[in-house]
Amino acid sequence: MGGSAEAAPSCTTRTGPYQKEAEKFLGRPVDGQQSPADCKAIQDFQTSRRITPNIGFAGPITWGVMQEEITRRDPNAAGKCPVDKGRIACVDLGRQISWIQDGKALKFGPVPVRTGRDGYETRTGAKKIYWRSADHWSTIYKVRMPYAQFFDGGQAFHAIDGSVWSPPGSHGCVNMRIADARTYWSMLGNGDDVFVYGRKPGT
Repeated sequence: MGGSAEAAPSCTTRTGPYQKEAEKFLGRPVDGQQSPADCKAIQDFQTSRRITPNIGFAGPITWGVMQEEITRRDPNAAGKCPVDKGRIACVDLGRQISWIQDGKALKFGPVPVRTGRDGYETRTGAKKIYWRSADHWSTIYKVRMPYAQFFDGGQAFHAIDGSVWSPPGSHGCVNMRIADARTYWSMLGNGDDVFVYGRKPGT
């Protein structure tokens, strides 16, 4: 066969459930109807993000990846985290993400987090970091809490050894990947603002 590169799969003519959203995201004319040019644009997006099948169908997986990219650009698009506090760490329980902003300027993130499980919910509202412990050990749960920054009683930002995506959640802390917790440690300090809002799915 000559070893030629594998051809891209043919484009679908079907209109997907997220057709309008995909068209808007990709800068296409928004009419909610699949066209050959729409399909090519969606297929190119899918191929570049390794989404399969990459047939140009605007389905839930493709829209989910697009939503992630929108969130990365402006996690506070809804304006729910205060922009009049200067530097602040925001925690969105509904989306299970956190980021640091200064006014309206995004400084770090958003990054995935794991917040409190049902019965141990991370408390919402305006907080301030009041104590930091880089190599903390929890005497209650007998676990390491690296880069712990406490903002509400025993609730803190801190790194965990396992996955931040593992269910059911924490005992109230905001669990982070080690690199993200280390960055939060370097960017935040005692007295800095924290704002927690929303509701974690399943709580």
